[in-house]
Amino acid sequence: MSAGAYPVSLEVDDPQSQGRLSVLLRIIFAIPAMLFGIVIGIGLQIVAIIAWVVIVITGKYPAGMMSFTEGGLRFTARLNGYVYLLTGKSPGFSLDTDPGYPVRLTVEGQIEGRNRLTVFFRLIMAIPHAIIVSALGYVIGVVVFIAWLMALFTGSVAPGLHTFIAGYLRWSLRYQAYVLMVTDEYPPFSLN
Repeated sequence: MSAGAYPVSLEVDDPQSQGRLSVLLRIIFAIPAMLFGIVIGIGLQIVAIIAWVVIVITGKYPAGMMSFTEGGLRFTARLNGYVYLLTGKSPGFSLDTDPGYPVRLTVEGQIEGRNRLTVFFRLIMAIPHAIIVSALGYVIGVVVFIAWLMALFTGSVAPGLHTFIAGYLRWSLRYQAYVLMVTDEYPPFSLN
């Protein structure tokens, strides 16, 4: 990781053409992956609660739990990239790194040397990001709908919309990683 870079980064390939039928039925095609994502999300919440207690007591994030959390975030990035029309490629059912997938999340979790005080107050500290990400979530719903309409007729998402959606997903994933205690570094207020 380069100096000053946030330990959670998202790379998204440039917009590619997508099948119009795939765009039309995207939500239906995504249902199996979304069900898998719900199970992973429940697991992430359980792991976060346990990890919070362990970090507050020991100052360390258990390595196996960190591995699961990183994998869950990678899957979340791929699933959201597919649902938000950043790619037409189905996300698959893996928590592993997939360098060939058009939406790639790099996570460098912090296992040792954790700041117990910031972990203890993590949810309170995340409130500013929660407010902004929630507000942007409403905007992104409209933007994705517009992108869906455009892709339905043209077969691709406009580059500006694609960039904005990718930026929102990047911010959202950094916020999620912070709340899930992957890192103690406070996430930047940025779409980049």
